[in-house]
Amino acid sequence: MKAVAIRKFGRPEGLAVIDLPAPAPGAGQVLIAVEAIGVGGVDAVIRSGTLAAYGFEEGHIPGGEVAGTVTAVGDGVDASWIGRRVWAFTGVGGGYAERAIAPVEEVLPLPADLSAADAVTLGSSGVVAHFGLAHARFAPGESVLVRGAAGSIGIMTVQLAARGGAGAVAVTTSSAERGERLRALGATHVLDRAGEGGEDAPAGYDVVIDVVAGPDLPSFFARLNPNGRMVVVGVVGGRPPADFGTAMMSAFRKSMSFATFSADTVAGRDRRAVRIEQFAAASRGELHTVVHEVLPLEQAVLAHRKMDAGEVFGRIVLTP
Repeated sequence: MKAVAIRKFGRPEGLAVIDLPAPAPGAGQVLIAVEAIGVGGVDAVIRSGTLAAYGFEEGHIPGGEVAGTVTAVGDGVDASWIGRRVWAFTGVGGGYAERAIAPVEEVLPLPADLSAADAVTLGSSGVVAHFGLAHARFAPGESVLVRGAAGSIGIMTVQLAARGGAGAVAVTTSSAERGERLRALGATHVLDRAGEGGEDAPAGYDVVIDVVAGPDLPSFFARLNPNGRMVVVGVVGGRPPADFGTAMMSAFRKSMSFATFSADTVAGRDRRAVRIEQFAAASRGELHTVVHEVLPLEQAVLAHRKMDAGEVFGRIVLTP
């Protein structure tokens, strides 16, 4: 089978198409003939080599989110999965391939009218957005700022905050055109990347959901109201400065809170329940997925170039 591996950490050109034997499912696993692969920000972070200290090595096959048809099952897995269209989380990688392995507990059947591309645009980002807001203790009527709202996680956070009764949903983004698209999805105020601008935008926010992190993270503590909560759900902008907590301490009397959030800390049954509900909502047209572009697997380098250049609104999807 064809797959894409990280030949060399660093720039997108370090990705390469390779040939591998098709994998076989082990106990508790299924084999999926892949129709769509979600290209996520974490893939770019892994490709850059930033996470090499966490065990990622050159030769790694990126991709944690696929959709397709189950073609085989391992020991202990009900054979009725064979032939079913599914969404699957493959773990830390292995998704950039024509065939992928996933643990059966991370596999969900797809509604008949939900495309594979829409499934891999929603499956992980929707869960992060849902539980990220919960981690921030978001309540109806509160104001929310979504930093880095043009990616799939940000887009889902905007929609869920609006559906959840937010008093205001502000977004940071890079252009007026993107701002208008985010307004159509539920944003009430559009700010620039620094969090400035926006006609009649709130002076402060009860919740900040940050997909970016990076060197400018500390400046957003100033956007929090007293008792405000910031939750970082992504690091597409890199790590914050080592002394970022100094900005919080300088506003000690505001009783602000800071947290990170990873869906890995959510029980599998809870992630599964939310995904089932969100897939159903998307199939009814109540949640909107945004597929930026569909590219063939062989163009993974181009997909990563577009991500690195900040050209993507929503998610790029690869197809074998």
